[in-house]
Amino acid sequence: MTTVLARAGRSGRRAADGWHRFWFALEPAYTLGLVRIAFGLLMTAWTLSLYPALADLFGPQGVVPRPPTADFTWSVLRLFPDDRAVFIAWILLLVASLALTVGWHSRLAAVLVFILVISFERRNPFVMNAGDVLLRIEALFIALAPSGAALSLDQRRRAGSFWHAEKRAMWPIRLMQIQVSVIYVSTVIAKLHGETWQEGTAVAYSLRQRDLLFFTTPTWITDTLVISNVLSWGTLVIELAIGLMVWNRRWRPWVLAAGVALHVSILFSMAIGLFSLAIFVLYLAFLPSERARAIADAAAAWLRRRRRPHVDDIQSGDITCARTPPTPPLPEPVSASQPGPRHTAEGRHAKPRHGRVSPRPLAGARVAGLGHAGE
Repeated sequence: MTTVLARAGRSGRRAADGWHRFWFALEPAYTLGLVRIAFGLLMTAWTLSLYPALADLFGPQGVVPRPPTADFTWSVLRLFPDDRAVFIAWILLLVASLALTVGWHSRLAAVLVFILVISFERRNPFVMNAGDVLLRIEALFIALAPSGAALSLDQRRRAGSFWHAEKRAMWPIRLMQIQVSVIYVSTVIAKLHGETWQEGTAVAYSLRQRDLLFFTTPTWITDTLVISNVLSWGTLVIELAIGLMVWNRRWRPWVLAAGVALHVSILFSMAIGLFSLAIFVLYLAFLPSERARAIADAAAAWLRRRRRPHVDDIQSGDITCARTPPTPPLPEPVSASQPGPRHTAEGRHAKPRHGRVSPRPLAGARVAGLGHAGE
């Protein structure tokens, strides 16, 4: 009996240790930094896509004069419903998305993005789809996470380098990873309740929706039952494999590659908004920290190469080339009574007293669509 209790105690401790490591193990936050950058870029694109019909979709004189959501669903645009407030909210969302991309006051920017995304989605939910809902969920994860802990201007301010990363607990990344499984498993369960998915004709029906297609699908694809069965049931197999097998390290690259192929085909064939790109943001959460650091190091090295003077221009004798700094003037004689040159904090950014400064090269549809991936 004592032996059994001892084994149970050891098993319980190992399980508790594994649970703690899964959620709270400290790792450099490079993966979280890449997720933040990708999400910020996607939110910038999402915000810009709203502008052409901003007043028509969200203003009091538009297609939805009053918010259709319940009174208890809070949003900024319910408190300030006029056109000016809509435009100001749009400007704030654009600025916050750009700030989140570069990691400038990341926590504040992420909270603003989350609040404003909710406000626009609740102001007119009729033009939103599953991709917009997924962006809202990702905004919540980013707002809760220390997303400025790596690859950010916040790190440049704290540690002196944009490419620096702090060690942080893994729980925000784990939430994103679990969200991937929840999306795909729930999608498969919901689709299996549909008659067309059971019969294997769902994809054929989707490819006949010409108002959602970028190009006309050949009839030999939509009218051939075998091809329709393979596409429909194959979609279910891929989605179920991602939801379950993504936690297996050996199978993870293969199922995520299959998911990328699936969503790229959807992205370039059907107008379902930004759902596929929002899924790709969550895929980045499965990137190991060391691989994310290698990507960051490669990007930093590329930017450093872009900033170097071109050797070919120098060797060709084109000293006045815009990429070649001008020759500084000779220093004036300094007497013993005069102070010597001082090195200020400005360093190489200080303006020269003589000569011109050469320019430096710069480093580097909103459509209501399908409810789920491939649906």
